[in-house]
Amino acid sequence: QVQLVESGGGLVQAGGSLRLSCAASGSTFSSYTMGWFRQAPGKEREFVAAISWSGGSTYYAGSVKGRFTISRDNAKNPMYLQMNSLKPEDTAVYYCAAGAKIRPGTVVASRGYDYWGQGTQVTVSS
Repeated sequence: QVQLVESGGGLVQAGGSLRLSCAASGSTFSSYTMGWFRQAPGKEREFVAAISWSGGSTYYAGSVKGRFTISRDNAKNPMYLQMNSLKPEDTAVYYCAAGAKIRPGTVVASRGYDYWGQGTQVTVSS
């Protein structure tokens, strides 16, 4: 059974940092595009960042560019999201996702991803 599990969420003050991890089991995700999405209370799920199967291409939402960094290590834990200079508006449940056939122009669309984790809560206090 394919499973993605996020970890690393928590409570942090504004300006602080967190590092999220996404561990995969049940399949080889080294050939998948992987991404992070988030959903705040009362809002729709939104794209945060994505990374190509090789790690050679990365994509970011404008709201996090320059503050967040996505990376992957196909030999170990597949994917990370380093979040710096956190803001209260970054508060949300963060989900990792994996997709086998995602084109660069569609990485922001959640419907293209085949597998999802259960999410990890990130809370940024002001």
